[in-house]
Amino acid sequence: MTALTLSTAAAPGLRADAIVIGVAKGAKGPVVAPGAEAVDKAYDGRLAGVLETLGASGAEGEVTKLPAPSGFKAPLVVAVGLGAEPEKDAGYDGEALRKAAGAAARTLAGSKKAAFALPLTDPADAGAIGEGVLLGAYSFDAYKDAAKDAKAKNGKAPLGEAALLGGKPRDAAYKAAIARATAVSEELNRARDLINTPPNDLNPEAFAAIAQAAAKEHGIKIQVLDEKALVKGGYGGILGVGGGSASAPRLVKLSYTHSKAKKHLAFVGKGITYDSGGISLKPAGHNETMKCDMSGAAAVFAAVIAASRLGLEVNVTGWLALAENMPSGSAVRPGDVLRMYSGKTVEVLNTDAEGRLVLGDALWAASLEKPDAIVDVATLTGAMMLALGSRTFGIMANDDAFRSAVHEAAEEVGEPAWPMPLPEHLRKGMDSQVADIANMGERMGGGLVAGLFLREFVGEGITWAHLDIAGPAFNEGGPFGYTPKGGTGTAVRTLVRLAELTAAGDLG
Repeated sequence: MTALTLSTAAAPGLRADAIVIGVAKGAKGPVVAPGAEAVDKAYDGRLAGVLETLGASGAEGEVTKLPAPSGFKAPLVVAVGLGAEPEKDAGYDGEALRKAAGAAARTLAGSKKAAFALPLTDPADAGAIGEGVLLGAYSFDAYKDAAKDAKAKNGKAPLGEAALLGGKPRDAAYKAAIARATAVSEELNRARDLINTPPNDLNPEAFAAIAQAAAKEHGIKIQVLDEKALVKGGYGGILGVGGGSASAPRLVKLSYTHSKAKKHLAFVGKGITYDSGGISLKPAGHNETMKCDMSGAAAVFAAVIAASRLGLEVNVTGWLALAENMPSGSAVRPGDVLRMYSGKTVEVLNTDAEGRLVLGDALWAASLEKPDAIVDVATLTGAMMLALGSRTFGIMANDDAFRSAVHEAAEEVGEPAWPMPLPEHLRKGMDSQVADIANMGERMGGGLVAGLFLREFVGEGITWAHLDIAGPAFNEGGPFGYTPKGGTGTAVRTLVRLAELTAAGDLG
């Protein structure tokens, strides 16, 4: 990964491949942002005009390159858009800095070192810029032949080092901000790697093995239930979904504990390592990205490891419900009835509504430990994508205050989210003549129906939220800001922030 350093050096004398500065969109044209004063001075105070001549406006994510002024040891200046200029004395928010740093880091692939002279006034700014750099510099090249890829990508490896100018290398708060940004970003990128890994190499057993290795490295207790243990325990949902695959399902429990913890959070992740739809086969054009259907489990896994690396004073249990949904002679059929781990029976009307089945078992397992709150994360419904698009995830909950708290945490870390209701009248559509509940209900409001189904498997009196990340989990378009094409790692930062707030006593 890209190395992050804090530097008090002046931009002109710093040896680097490029100096990154910020430019905002002002009322009368581009405005050079704070942090770039030395660069602007070297252009005789005319840098904004030069940038405007080159077509720059300061719009978010816009990148403009120009030769560095005479006397600079770096040969290149990279001006990156911050969006609208903030009101007087307001400063730039963390997400603007994060996106700008990410766009610059992507542009500087192939460079050994870059100096980031973006607006930096406190440790929070340093953390946001650091996150943006580390997330923006991400690339997934594990399956590319090195020689061929060098030709295809002009030999551009990720940015080697980013020096954050204006930071205070000896200040404890600044060092802590960089350490946090590094831990969270590294784990988020680990989630991205998992999501991008082809399903022939990431089946439930392989995912569980990766979790075991990480747990050992970070001192986290882990329990893996294989198919025999799942049968013995009566995990009918996970077994039903995984029954059609040659790769047997797994339920992984990761337990991070802290001696001073007063609260316990449970995170539950949907881990369908490949989703064909089962017998209710997906139509052509909908299978190609279904390796991403384990994004919820990847986010939970990464968040638990990050909580451990940060030493948060909260107990965090992660549940990874892992299965591969395939059609075969042993696959669950529409019309079958499964007995879930809770004892409740489910009539399967559509085998492509499988995520709620594996989550139902994992939610009940999590509930038996009586945590203070449960948050599940899943690429659950296309309906949520229709409702909120490809960059925003939906939040449902059995407690309005908790739903609001989760929403605020998501927005705080820069993950677009929106609170969604759980209308009681939609529950009737899942009534079954032969079982306690069906896994399908009304088509309209399908994302909310799925949330109502999951609520059935949350223990009584336990606060719970459901994050449907179907839209933002996998970016099929071009990269933007610090978000790459492919797996995004969405929800990792929200979960980590929830754990931090809980540890600080600021969340319920």
